[in-house]
Amino acid sequence: MAMKAGFLAAAAACVCLAAAAAAFDVPTVAFEEGFSPLFGDGNLVRARDDRAARLLLDRRSGSGFISSDYYLHGFFSASIKLPRDYTAGVVVAFYLSNGDVYEKTHDELDFEFLGSRWGGQWRVQTNVYGNGSTSRGREERYLLPFDPTLEAHRYSILWAPTHIIFYVDDTPIREVVRHPGMGGDFPAKPMAVYATIWDGSAWATEGGKYKVNYKYAPFASDFSDLSLLGCRAAAAADPAALRLGRSSDAAAAGCDLLGLLTADYAVMTPQKRAAMRAFRARRMTYTVCYDAARYAAGPFPECDNSEEERGAFWAWGESKTVVMKARGRGRRGRGSRAGAGARGRAGAASS
Repeated sequence: MAMKAGFLAAAAACVCLAAAAAAFDVPTVAFEEGFSPLFGDGNLVRARDDRAARLLLDRRSGSGFISSDYYLHGFFSASIKLPRDYTAGVVVAFYLSNGDVYEKTHDELDFEFLGSRWGGQWRVQTNVYGNGSTSRGREERYLLPFDPTLEAHRYSILWAPTHIIFYVDDTPIREVVRHPGMGGDFPAKPMAVYATIWDGSAWATEGGKYKVNYKYAPFASDFSDLSLLGCRAAAAADPAALRLGRSSDAAAAGCDLLGLLTADYAVMTPQKRAAMRAFRARRMTYTVCYDAARYAAGPFPECDNSEEERGAFWAWGESKTVVMKARGRGRRGRGSRAGAGARGRAGAASS
């Protein structure tokens, strides 16, 4: 209860920190305007002004929320502050998915934040799935250039018919350009926007070697500056409409695709591309594009590989130079938080 009260009292300050880190000048929505609780009951705590929400994970449950509508393309973002101290096994996620509608052919775009044994050393994973292509996972993982537990930073996903861009604040960290060879692996069906915190003990930290330790619970992640700039396809309360296809067709017909494709967050300028390459060279710990162990047939068609860059990666896709360095135990203590989440899909990540 003390943690929930503290969040409500500090929510305004949290929003101010998040605003300072915002990448683009985009409108935000109140929770009630754009989202609904997903699971966790009391472990989802909304700020008094309804502009922020705290997700808690404890022994009883994780928590999460979902957008009130499905969207066909758009720009989706949130400012997120991650749990502090010992967070091994904890997963915080901000993502788009239609898995509740298309169980075996779902699309998905993820930011997954993977906790660790050392304070603020969270690892971030991005995923791209289309038409149920989880067996051809397109994961990448990165270290962040800041401590994501000290203040909120903005994480954004641009999803257009032609390309996808993942942003950390104003820096693009990954671009996936639609390639004919991708076929249905490129997400193309309406998706809802999710935010969750859950127990990923089975895989999230060093392949499941280190589990969630509930001695440090509850774990808390704060979400603010919520943006939903997309073409509404159907209400999340009526997902059956998506299966019929009519709502997605209507969304496509009524969507301002030209406006989306020409917005600053959708255009990859030379300056942005240089910033992205610098980030990836210094911060990317794994990319599927160089993982010959999992995909012996070669890289995916959208991968922009080079022989020079390949030399910086092992045959299993891990970087030879960008590695997580262990920290001392001094920052451990009773800190931010853990529990049993609902979104327990296994992944191929380690932290």
